[in-house]
Amino acid sequence: MPNVSNQGDANQAAFGQFGSTFSVTTTETVKPPAGRVIIAITFLGDTTLNVLTAEKEVSGENKDASFNHTNEGAALADANGEPINDNIIFPKGLTIYGRWTEVSAASVTTNTGYIAYFAP
Repeated sequence: MPNVSNQGDANQAAFGQFGSTFSVTTTETVKPPAGRVIIAITFLGDTTLNVLTAEKEVSGENKDASFNHTNEGAALADANGEPINDNIIFPKGLTIYGRWTEVSAASVTTNTGYIAYFAP
């Protein structure tokens, strides 16, 4: 899968030109369109997550790259990070960056939600 190493692609991704989606539900998992990954998530209200799965293909290597409530790690399982559980609150206004294949909320603030941005 391509990445955002091309300066033109990086600029487009920075301005959200590869698309985005808004979610305010705890019952559906957001997944990017084919050929895309989620590269940023902006929280519009205090949110807890139950799934945040990092892209497994990293620099041409197939690594275990999970980052969700059941696995430890930040971008890779061997990153020695702490597990994210349903009690971790991502506060309103925070944007996190990475390369994820899916995200879903355990709780979202009423009428707020989050925006997931896509890129190659």
